[in-house]
Amino acid sequence: MTGFPPQSAPHARAPGRVTIASARYYSLPTSFALALPLIGALGVGFLYPVSKLIALSFSEGTLAQYQRIIAEPLHISVFLSTLEVAMGVTLASLFLGFPVAYLMVRLRKGRAMVVAACVFIPLWTSVLIRSYAWVVLLQRNGIVNNLLTDAGVTDAPLKLIYTHGAVILAMTHVLMPFMILPIYSALRALPADYVRAARNLGAGALRAFVAVTLPLSLPGVFAGSVMCFVLALGFYITPALVGGPGSMLIATLIGQQTIVLLDWPFAAALSTVLLSVTLLFVLLFRRALSFSKGLNNVN
Repeated sequence: MTGFPPQSAPHARAPGRVTIASARYYSLPTSFALALPLIGALGVGFLYPVSKLIALSFSEGTLAQYQRIIAEPLHISVFLSTLEVAMGVTLASLFLGFPVAYLMVRLRKGRAMVVAACVFIPLWTSVLIRSYAWVVLLQRNGIVNNLLTDAGVTDAPLKLIYTHGAVILAMTHVLMPFMILPIYSALRALPADYVRAARNLGAGALRAFVAVTLPLSLPGVFAGSVMCFVLALGFYITPALVGGPGSMLIATLIGQQTIVLLDWPFAAALSTVLLSVTLLFVLLFRRALSFSKGLNNVN
């Protein structure tokens, strides 16, 4: 008798499935069959509408609709304003959301659950309700202006609503959970031994955070930034309610072209440009994330 354990009988394999080292790998036809419903849903729900949208923007067989975008300074201004607001919302969500995610990781379970509830509860509320709440807070006779005048800080109500600042504030409140959750996931996966080793080697709390915690949390930061920026580019309800006609963004302009002016080819051209800008920034974020991982591996 040898000292080796007896080999178990090979498991029966179903057709199209290969079992190797307790992991199951499906053949190419089986994998394609399993992914076919998802591919069909992607084609019907995304690829077909997008292709029809792009084709509609070239309905005249020329670039006339895109030339209208470039020829009119208002359209360029709206695009730049949209990028400015989206970047402001992303940065505000990052600076406000990172401490919250860090706090959720460091607190004990009971207190962390309270903070997590404060993050999740807004997600269960309609965006329309949350945006209208900011209208109630920031309007001329709203709660904020009443508090300022009653406290003697201002003599007359301030113009807080229908400004770029109000749009950025309201959109940050709506989108900040999409920044907190990826950062929390990245910080949660960070082993505590790394920070403990840095402290044992003489690094202070700030030095350990800058040299260890912050670089290793960058995947969560990039993921949250991509989601916030992309969602902010196409936001419609909050800018329409809080920004008003004086703070028109690209989504509001597209809605105006489709609902009010019924200029569908021009709206399709605006949507195609917005989609192209969104894909460009997603690729840039992915490139930056890959570069960051490369630096971490080198170091």
